[in-house]
Amino acid sequence: MTPSSTRRSRRLAAIGAFVAAGSLLLGACGDQTDDEGNGDTGGGDTPEESVGSEAPLFDLLPADIQEASEINVGSDIAYAPIEFIDEDDQITGIDPDIAAALGEVLGVDFTFENGTFDGLILGMNNGRHDVIMSAMTDTKERQEGASEDAEGGADFVNYFQAGSAILVAAGNPEGIESLADLCGMTVAAQQGTANADLVEAQQEECDDPIDPLISEVDTDSITALQTGRAAAVITDYPVALYNELTAGDGDLFEVVGDQIDAAPYGIAVSKENTELRDALQAAVQEIIDNGTYAEILADWSAEAGAIEEATINAGE
Repeated sequence: MTPSSTRRSRRLAAIGAFVAAGSLLLGACGDQTDDEGNGDTGGGDTPEESVGSEAPLFDLLPADIQEASEINVGSDIAYAPIEFIDEDDQITGIDPDIAAALGEVLGVDFTFENGTFDGLILGMNNGRHDVIMSAMTDTKERQEGASEDAEGGADFVNYFQAGSAILVAAGNPEGIESLADLCGMTVAAQQGTANADLVEAQQEECDDPIDPLISEVDTDSITALQTGRAAAVITDYPVALYNELTAGDGDLFEVVGDQIDAAPYGIAVSKENTELRDALQAAVQEIIDNGTYAEILADWSAEAGAIEEATINAGE
């Protein structure tokens, strides 16, 4: 089990990197979506002795994963605090810490590989990744392969819950309080996400149309807000809150309004790999029951997204 103090020190160092010089996103992660991936490994604190067939849930894994001793994870690693690159070029965040804890009870390493968000499910179904951990909202459309970013569909092991939020410049100069207030404004969001879908849905309600600014990575959306190119960003609530608290001296951005449409995040798994899916569900439940899960979320001040039961395909 990764010591809580180790996780906390890594978290504080990562926050310090973002706060330094007020440059939260303009220079911290850059474009981390190289199609070839960076091959970095998340959860580097996993003790060597806990990896292998002696782990309590190792026997639940498919034979090929047991033999490889590794689960390859597709992820868009530019989404602090869920997953991002810290000042030492290491992958950190809530997802890598949860993956490390899962690796301990399963007896394998979780290796993160970078990719563009809206190509992750296709990459998994083409054999590039074993699973996806990328703050991915579990929806019926993604389960069924009906959304543009989910060709072939996927099953989801649910491990967290979050909704969307509106992030604006500190002081809220445009007086934005809800989605309805976005009409007539430039609004940024990441392509292929539920947040971009919210912008599109609100567009249909506007007499004065929204000017959507859709980017490949969420960091570009935040940069657009920081530089004044966008009046607001729609992003996941934990991401919005993290930016509010850590950008500059905490005086660059603020979250307005209530959390929107809270829904489960899921670890995406190929529909053909039910054995791996069920092993992951058991592992998520194990770290919930043994307290590691709660420690990780507390380290990242993300307790509001905690779940009590690991489910499969709970998204609507």
